[in-house]
This record gives sequence, structure tokens and C-alpha cells, in this order.
Amino acid sequence: MTRLNHNSQRIVSLAPSATSILVALGARRQVVGVTKWCADVAAVGRLPRLGDCWSLDPQRVLRLRPTLVIGSVPYKQETVAKLLENPLTFLAMNPRTLADIESDILLLGRITARERAARKLAAGMRKAFAQIKVQAFRARPLAGTQGKPRVYCEAWPNPRISSPPWVDELVRIAGGRMVVPAGARVTDAEVAAAQPEVIVIAWTATGARPQAKTTLAHPAWQDVPAVRNARVHVVRDEILNTPGPPLVEGARELFRILHPDRPERGGYRR
Repeated sequence: MTRLNHNSQRIVSLAPSATSILVALGARRQVVGVTKWCADVAAVGRLPRLGDCWSLDPQRVLRLRPTLVIGSVPYKQETVAKLLENPLTFLAMNPRTLADIESDILLLGRITARERAARKLAAGMRKAFAQIKVQAFRARPLAGTQGKPRVYCEAWPNPRISSPPWVDELVRIAGGRMVVPAGARVTDAEVAAAQPEVIVIAWTATGARPQAKTTLAHPAWQDVPAVRNARVHVVRDEILNTPGPPLVEGARELFRILHPDRPERGGYRR
């Protein structure tokens, strides 16, 4: 993708991950509108809050005269087609892994002429993950477990969907191992058969509102070690489901869950 003229660039971000990256890069002034799902209200100030790539009034976007609209996959083709009837660029982000996320950071750095900031951000995140991984390696196993705790992270309850692949990587960095395929639909029986020792609930776009007691009372999971031992944790969804800088805090939170007797030290700060 060729670099846009950053001096006159007007960006509408319909993806919280893109917003988090742009703010971290110092490109906030180029952003003229954001999705309503952006959790960090302070960072985006009073910018217009729009829909997303599925539910959106194209005219509200176009009134902001954007030169670039950033969305995510999947998206509603009719909505994007309506936007592209106008002279703007649409960028769809579709990261799956931490490497993909780093590539997105570097791409947005090039687009906004903030390559140096992008390289620094990516390096800082890598350093933070490496520090957490070392601490997890040195920590004692979670009480009652042997080796790496068996973890089930959930992104949505109905239909039941496990957390995306980058969360699988974060779990491994924090010293655990996911026991179901990442980013997949799973059944109650499949989760029960996997016998997770820790369950992490991070339902998309719900913040910290889910209740652990619902999972603890699930009739099909009463023999699951995580339920028997009351190791069901609710994590703010944006620190696990936003593929960008918030994942550093997500990795720290997973470390705290898997090693409650050992506080995470130091690490990356934006």
C-alpha cells in the first residue's frame, strides 16, 4: 500500500485495535472519527462515535471527509462498497497472530509517517512479552497443577467460541496452555472433555460485565477442575480481544491469574 499524504490525512477508525495503535503511535490528530466500541474514551476525546463494519451509516462517515477508513475482517460488503463509491481508501485489518499484529503496527506507522514510533512500539511489546515469559518460566506451577496449567479462554458464550489465536500465544507466554483450538466454535462437552484447570472469560465488547458465577454453576462443567476449584476469572475483554498495544496488559493479567503468588514485575510501558 502506498503512503498516503499524511499532512492532509483524515482517518476514520472502525476497529478498536487500529485506534489503539494510532494513538500509541502519536497519530491521534489524524483521526477524525472512531467506532463506538473504542473502550479508551480519554484517548479519543470527543471524536464522533460511529458504528462498525457491520452496522454503519455511511453518510455519517462521509460527512467527516475521510481519506482513509480502517476496518476489520469480516465486514459487510454492502457497507464497504457504499464507502468506496467515494474518493477514499479502505484498509481491512485481519490479524491472527502476534506477528500479524506487529505487521499491522508497522503498516500504520508507514501510512502515518511514524515509522520510528512504530518500530519502537513493536519492539517494546516484544520486550514486555519476553519479560513475562521469563518470569513465567521461573515461577512455581499453579497450586494443584503439574507443569503448565490447562487453560480455556472464551470470547463468546452463545454460540460458544474460544478466544482468538493471539490469546493462545499470550497464554503460552504467561505459562499456560490452551486446551481447545483457538478462535473456534466449541461445545460444552468439548470444553468439559478438555478438563481446563483455569477458565478465563473475556467476552467481546462486554468489558468486565460477565459474571464468573454463571460459569461456576454450569451443570455440564461441575467436574471440570477450573469449576471445582473456583478458578474462573473474568478479564476485561479489550485487553485480550484488541489486537494491539492493550495485549501487553492482557499478558500481564494472564500471568497474575496463572501465578497468583508471584506479582509480575517491571515490563513495558507506553
